[in-house]
Amino acid sequence: MDRQYLIVGNWKMNKTPSQSADLVKEIVDLRRGIASHVAIAICPPFTSLDRCAALLSGTDIAIGAQNLYFGKEGAFTGEISASMLKDLDLKYVILGHSERRTIFHENNELIHQKIKAAQASQLTPILCVGETLNEREAGQTLATIGEQILSALNSVDSNLVIAYEPIWAIGTGKTATPEMAQEVHRFIRELLLKQFGENGQRIHILYGGSMKPDNAASLLKQPDITGGLIGGASLVAESFVNIAAAAPNG
Repeated sequence: MDRQYLIVGNWKMNKTPSQSADLVKEIVDLRRGIASHVAIAICPPFTSLDRCAALLSGTDIAIGAQNLYFGKEGAFTGEISASMLKDLDLKYVILGHSERRTIFHENNELIHQKIKAAQASQLTPILCVGETLNEREAGQTLATIGEQILSALNSVDSNLVIAYEPIWAIGTGKTATPEMAQEVHRFIRELLLKQFGENGQRIHILYGGSMKPDNAASLLKQPDITGGLIGGASLVAESFVNIAAAAPNG
């Protein structure tokens, strides 16, 4: 049986609804050349979700959101609930991204509450974890990752995805070597196996630190890297799909 991969595009705060529609159409066309053992998902801005979901209906490309709030409804101006996202027939939601942690000061407990809310609405959370450059240089990478994961996974089930994104490699052009990335991915896999038993083996662990077409193959051939969370390269259909095409067979 072929090893399964998941390539997710995080569009961040880019693309108007009309621009998003154009990009989705290009991705759908190019997707036809990618093997079925590579799953693809996109996470546009909130304003583009409805239109993109309609365009992806009937395809095998999944769609997700970039955030949610754990409240079900009520006086939370500017926030979006899990049930609102589920009503659009979304599959994924990105939670705990380093930009949410650093710019908007989201802590581990808030992210934990968001994960529980996502799972309660049958959404699959993509939990992002990662260390700063200072933490890596101080030898604290695994301790930081372990704290982020264990706090997030308390009282949740195995319907989730983990994305390892070394903060120092996001948008900088720097990338962890495949061996550096694999070391952390292996550590994450061991945590998941302890938490979920055999189910922990089936959880995708994505690499999210500046994966591009020219480095995707060397990263994706590592034993515990089963996909990518793609930022800037996901905003161009050809580069995004070329990353998916780099996933090895078998």
